[in-house]
Amino acid sequence: MDRFWTFWGSRAAWATLIVLAILNGYALIYQAGMATLENDPMPYLHALQVVIEAITTAGFGGDAPWESDLMNMLVIAMNMTGVLLVFLALPLFVTPMFKRALEDTPPTTTDCTNHVIIGGRTSNEDVLRDELEAASVPYLVVEDDRDMVRQLTRNHVNAIWGHIEEHGTLEDARLAEARALVIDADGKHSAASILSAKHVHSDAVVITVVEDDDVARYHRYAGADHIVRPRQVMGTRLAQKAATSISAELHDSLALDNNLELTELLVHPGSDLAGTTIADSNLRDETGVTIIGLWDDGQFISSPDPQYRLEPHTILVAASDHERLSSLKLRTASPQAHPPEHVIIGGYGVVGQHAARMLARNDIPYTIIDRAEQPSVDVVGNVADEEILRRAGTDTADAFILALDDDTTSMYAALVLRHMNPDLELVTRANRTESVPNLYRVGADYVLALPTVTGRMIFSLLMQNEQALSPGTQFNVIRITAPQLAGQSLGHADVRARTGCTVVAAERDGHLLRDLGPDFVVQSDDRLVVAGSDEALNRFVSMART
Repeated sequence: MDRFWTFWGSRAAWATLIVLAILNGYALIYQAGMATLENDPMPYLHALQVVIEAITTAGFGGDAPWESDLMNMLVIAMNMTGVLLVFLALPLFVTPMFKRALEDTPPTTTDCTNHVIIGGRTSNEDVLRDELEAASVPYLVVEDDRDMVRQLTRNHVNAIWGHIEEHGTLEDARLAEARALVIDADGKHSAASILSAKHVHSDAVVITVVEDDDVARYHRYAGADHIVRPRQVMGTRLAQKAATSISAELHDSLALDNNLELTELLVHPGSDLAGTTIADSNLRDETGVTIIGLWDDGQFISSPDPQYRLEPHTILVAASDHERLSSLKLRTASPQAHPPEHVIIGGYGVVGQHAARMLARNDIPYTIIDRAEQPSVDVVGNVADEEILRRAGTDTADAFILALDDDTTSMYAALVLRHMNPDLELVTRANRTESVPNLYRVGADYVLALPTVTGRMIFSLLMQNEQALSPGTQFNVIRITAPQLAGQSLGHADVRARTGCTVVAAERDGHLLRDLGPDFVVQSDDRLVVAGSDEALNRFVSMART
């Protein structure tokens, strides 16, 4: 409300000055006219009184009637000015003031405690909010756009209006009682916000999201407690996927211990599994692996039906020991599988740079395409241009990493790439989660969304009793306590049917228990290793904690 009255107080002051100027001008003219035209000199204050009476149509005192036509015209002008001021003041000043006072005023304070403060609204913030809601962790969005705050509030999202770098806003957000402040903004505002947060509450836990190492250094100097670099993780992960998916060897897996790993395996055209149903493939009997689920056109399917047909480009999510997963890898690989001999990187920003570093560490030849001419860029031009792609060697390349910061351009590029080289392994960055299904539809073999990676990394830092084990994969794996499931068997809890997740293992007394059957009973101190999509894991967290 203070900001409301400050805004309208300033506007009222200007309006008052304008009216006073009009009254003074008319008073001086009226005083001169009465002396020269009516031969009736008068003091200034008397002239001012007559002007006010004329403009407000309250009367004219004892001066009427006037003998001069010019004086009569002056009085008429004063009457009309009064009418115009009334009609102009209503739509330009009075009506907007009351309308703004009556409309939803964006909140500027909160009563939240033990909450997470999210500075600014980004695509990354949506994923984090979903994770926090599933874990029943209160959060507060601080946004400097009034209309956005009103919209969030109407959608039942805790939000206040203010600038995250201002001390007053952080105090209104109750930083001293919050569990953390998350900042995902540009370098300048982030550094200012960190400094303000530490000034308001020196023990505040500040988590920032950065794009490059220089900004990370400034954040560290400013006092950030945790610095998240999702683009670096994404670049490394996309390169790993491009390097291993066309090989028959298993290099790309998440090891939970010496005898349990999780991995994503792409079913290649011409492979042993392509076109077969899960039942006909005898995966469980022949390889002994557990199929947690699969990805098909960007949709995660948990515990697929035995009659589900494994079409080419389906991605299996499987768990077992390394030897068994290696056997499954052979069945998903193309008969022509070989170590990659040439990978192309489209886009040389932070994601592309870290993908290149990963390929270089593994001695895999690569070519870089980017719009900007840089020392490391091999081909300068538009990644969606067929001639540029041909110059980079797309016709004979083994894999292509689309690391662009624009999803529309990535879709155009994927269409051209599929036309030029149908056998090309295409791994793609998505900047919005909504783009993932469309990128699969235009031909991508593997898509990783930046908001998903960012949200998982931040959430893992926020939750002491929950750890995200796979921020750089399409599926998610967390290690979590489940107090609401204590004393129940997995079969009785019906975890898969109710949440779409698979409990892969359980940590108990320092040991990792594997091959959990439906009779496994959860104990209060168990830390369950659970795998599934982000949405499925959110359902599990909600069930296990509330």
